[in-house]
Amino acid sequence: MFMFIRAYLRASTKEQDAKRAKSELIAFANDHGHKIAAFYVENESGAILARPKLMQLIEDAHKGDVILVEQIDRLARLNQADWDTLKRMLSEKKLSIVSKELPTSYMALQPERSTEFMSSVLQAINAMMLDMLAAIARKDYEDRRNRQMQGIARAKAEGKYSGRRKDTEKRKIIASLLKSGHSYSDIQKMTKCSRHLIADVAKERPKMLSTHKVVPLRQSTICSVLIY
Repeated sequence: MFMFIRAYLRASTKEQDAKRAKSELIAFANDHGHKIAAFYVENESGAILARPKLMQLIEDAHKGDVILVEQIDRLARLNQADWDTLKRMLSEKKLSIVSKELPTSYMALQPERSTEFMSSVLQAINAMMLDMLAAIARKDYEDRRNRQMQGIARAKAEGKYSGRRKDTEKRKIIASLLKSGHSYSDIQKMTKCSRHLIADVAKERPKMLSTHKVVPLRQSTICSVLIY
């Protein structure tokens, strides 16, 4: 039976390798008699619903396609409202989620051999397990954030916290690209930065342009930033 499988791979930051699990997912699909037809790879926080590649996957998908992930937290670390929204978006196209960590999800890769009753039971169990894993992923995200904030608060109290240093040069380049009319997507491709950083620079741009002389960028300048 032909089945269109779309693999989704995500890492939180550009320093992490979002493609790390690609070979594992290919092997997993092969073990179940299938091949992955498309890959969607991005470096974005799982706590954000509006991720470009995830939204593209859902837009590209057809009724009955399968979304394959290594773990549920690669798909989402969303709060309850956003998780419900994502589930509704997937349900509207009747997309199935298959995760290596969730054996009950494997039924989506099998031919229709079970009775309608057993299929309904398995789907209900899988939906419950997905909700549970999504809740665990969100709690893990919130726990790590809380520990980070506690560490920052302790460092500030001890006078040891200096904050994250801003990449001033990259921010000036982003500001110049915004001024010249480039889209967020174009800037992401050229500078390998996050949309959050672009939005942050966009808010600061009037102030930056008043304190810095922005000169037209040559291609060699952009390339040097990408190499760095």
